[in-house]
Amino acid sequence: MGPDGRLRAAPRTFPRKDEARRWLTFAEAQMIRGEWIDPDHGKVLLADYARMWIQERPKLRPRTVELYHLLLRLHIAPYLGGAEIGQLSTPMVRSWRAELAQKSSDVMAAKAYRLLRAVLNTAVREDELIRVNPCRVPGADKEYSAERPVLTIVQVLALAKAVPERYTAMIVLSTFACLRWGEAIALQREDVDLEGRTVSVTKAYSELNGSVLVVGPTKSRAGVRTVSIPALVVPYLNDHLAKFTPDADKALIFTGAKGGALRRSNFRTGTRWGETCRALGFPGLHFHDLRHTGNTLAAQTGTSLRDLMTRMGHDSPRAALIYQHASSGADRAIADALDLLIAAAEEPADKPSTEHDQIDDGTGQNIDLVG
Repeated sequence: MGPDGRLRAAPRTFPRKDEARRWLTFAEAQMIRGEWIDPDHGKVLLADYARMWIQERPKLRPRTVELYHLLLRLHIAPYLGGAEIGQLSTPMVRSWRAELAQKSSDVMAAKAYRLLRAVLNTAVREDELIRVNPCRVPGADKEYSAERPVLTIVQVLALAKAVPERYTAMIVLSTFACLRWGEAIALQREDVDLEGRTVSVTKAYSELNGSVLVVGPTKSRAGVRTVSIPALVVPYLNDHLAKFTPDADKALIFTGAKGGALRRSNFRTGTRWGETCRALGFPGLHFHDLRHTGNTLAAQTGTSLRDLMTRMGHDSPRAALIYQHASSGADRAIADALDLLIAAAEEPADKPSTEHDQIDDGTGQNIDLVG
């Protein structure tokens, strides 16, 4: 009998009476601790519950909703969608994740696992349909993408020069202001302050089903930000605004040839992106790699983690930490800056004497330099 006074059958039959008693004792202990969950609640099918889970999250970005439905339709529902949530187990999830890793990319398998885990976390913590989340497979949520290329400043400027003039400023700004594609194409004239050298990011375009453009919020709350731009970028922007952007404050800065919002396909065609990048020596470059380059350059300045997060538009320090750790020159920049401070603070009398300094004579032997 449950806490509500209703009689319920055990989930299975037992071959011996003592096994049934042990199960009953365990169930009663769960009731006393407040951990008992009605087994009937877990009879909802995973596919049905997951679809409802996605629909009940109105704050998700359109591209995220599209991705979740894709993951559910292609990678979760065909394997586990017909199972009742209460019947899911860690071995079932482990088997599904292993099979999925063989049939799809490592990135998509990790994304599908994280979605399933999030759905079942809600089933545990909020809806109390199950007691424990079966997604407990170590490392299953990790994705190991190939390291993306990082351009040098010279290469960025060469790329900007190689594309048609309409797209030059977009490449330079997206790199050195660390902008995402959707943020860049959503910029309006009023978002740019050339005198103050800032760009305000307040919204982003999402491209759904490869064709429908929807303007909405940035990827995260931290995505709404004002980014300072290097002086190098100002002439490019100034020239672009004069030639390609209408005077209205709400006018989009970067547009297609007909003045509408810029689509990825039109950008790739207009810039002959693949051919241009191959000719310059970096085949396979993605537009997002420009932001990756800008983030890396920003980290190499030795800036603080908080300032790097703000510039990148990230809520979590995880991504910023990756860039800081990857920046081998950042620590040297700090040491060099300390050298300058030390040199400025030293009194001449405090400086070490050079009368007995030694140098290597090239043979591995040190010789004295006598003043």
